[in-house]
Amino acid sequence: MGVDIGTTSTKSVLFNKLGKLLTSHTIEYPLYSPKPDVAEQDPEEIFRAVIGTIKQVVTDSRVQPSSILCVSFSSAMHSVIAVDGSGQPLTRCITWADNRSTLWTERIKNEMNGHQIYLRTGTPLHPMSPLSKLTWLRHAEPELFNRTHKFISIKEYVFYKLFNEYVIDYSIASATGLFNLERLAWDEEALQVAGVTADKLSVPVPTTHQLRGLDTKWAADMNLPASIPFVVGASDGVLSNLGVNAIDPGTVAVTIGTSGAIRTVTDRPVTDPKGRIFCYALTENMWVIGGPVNNGGMIFRWLRDQLCSSESETALRLGKEPYELLTEIASLVPAGADGLLFHPYLAGERAPLWDANARGSFFGLGLHHKKQHMIRAVLEGVIFNLFTVYMALEELIGHPTKIQATGGFARSELWRQMMADIFDQEVQVPESFESSCLGAAILGLYSLGEVDSLHVVSTMMGTSHKHLPNKENVERYKELSRIFVRMSRLLSEEYGHIAEYQKKWM
Repeated sequence: MGVDIGTTSTKSVLFNKLGKLLTSHTIEYPLYSPKPDVAEQDPEEIFRAVIGTIKQVVTDSRVQPSSILCVSFSSAMHSVIAVDGSGQPLTRCITWADNRSTLWTERIKNEMNGHQIYLRTGTPLHPMSPLSKLTWLRHAEPELFNRTHKFISIKEYVFYKLFNEYVIDYSIASATGLFNLERLAWDEEALQVAGVTADKLSVPVPTTHQLRGLDTKWAADMNLPASIPFVVGASDGVLSNLGVNAIDPGTVAVTIGTSGAIRTVTDRPVTDPKGRIFCYALTENMWVIGGPVNNGGMIFRWLRDQLCSSESETALRLGKEPYELLTEIASLVPAGADGLLFHPYLAGERAPLWDANARGSFFGLGLHHKKQHMIRAVLEGVIFNLFTVYMALEELIGHPTKIQATGGFARSELWRQMMADIFDQEVQVPESFESSCLGAAILGLYSLGEVDSLHVVSTMMGTSHKHLPNKENVERYKELSRIFVRMSRLLSEEYGHIAEYQKKWM
């Protein structure tokens, strides 16, 4: 069983040994954002979702619980929860999307040797980083900070409740900004900046580490034997690469879910002198480098809700998904939306800008543009932004040989073709959309010795769609991509000014 603790929901999936999906269940939970820079969740709501999805999968599958080999975990990165000596939360779960540490991120960059810390830890300097979050919390809430027993992620919180142990896998640890990639241990200088000692954090363990001795109460709640091994697993991003078979040199995985990312695998830690990419562990011998973007499918949802409510109502009357109708409307417009560009920075941006103050904009808007142009420009803007991260990766590893695309966007033929055209590369879409859960399950099999290599994934998946670049569209997009990049650079100073205005008057 693979369990993925995500930003908006937790999903549990039961596979057979051949990688076929047998049963899955998802439970959603809210994101609490009372102010623009706050993005928190309730740890207990997420824990109940983990218990609930596992229980439902066991029930629905009708398999003997004793025949389930293991439960292996994927999780979103960068979360921070302060807990007391009994493991009770002193804060909500502060997610990757929380931007309250923006000012401290800048101080770490400019005054605290931040770039050298990044080169050792692989986590770009951004408010998403637990390094930034802890530094901010230390100064903003000193009394709470000082009485905290441990600072942990949501996955560590789940494991503590299930096994009464504080452990963190190398993958989640490598996304904290506090973990030395070469030594596979907490980085002393990063700890000093954050104001914590190693005993305030969990014990780092390999991603294949097994936990046994499940608390009998929770075992009964999940209909599982207490003896079943739980594999700590890794982060959702690196497991998505595994789940789509993007673990060979030159193969790039592109994921667009709520947010998005581009990632590829190397055999050693690699960081970027320009600080644009992350480097996170999959195993001790596999490292995933790439860049995450804040603004993926959530931008399509914003478009649907804020600009296209009448189209959504029409879609429902026609018995269609609103997104399906919107992509049909966008397809009426030629590639490039007749010269309309959209910078999709509605939630600030991580890669490639690493600027929490970045804001979205339409550029090139003229009287000849209609709503369908805006719809297409929004979809193209998400891909253009990912392409700028792809270009940074090219500088470090050379021209990729293959792109494996996954995530909710992969259900849209138009969006898939846009990616092939903007990237000027063949795009393949694997059959399974549950890449992180499948990756977790395969890592679990590897941990148990049921398979000799993670490359077994190549036998577990097919390709459902292939898209070749349309040469005419490629030429249009090449011109526009250069303008897209130049505009984001020209506006970099103004992003700070408009963000300051919004904080002052909102």
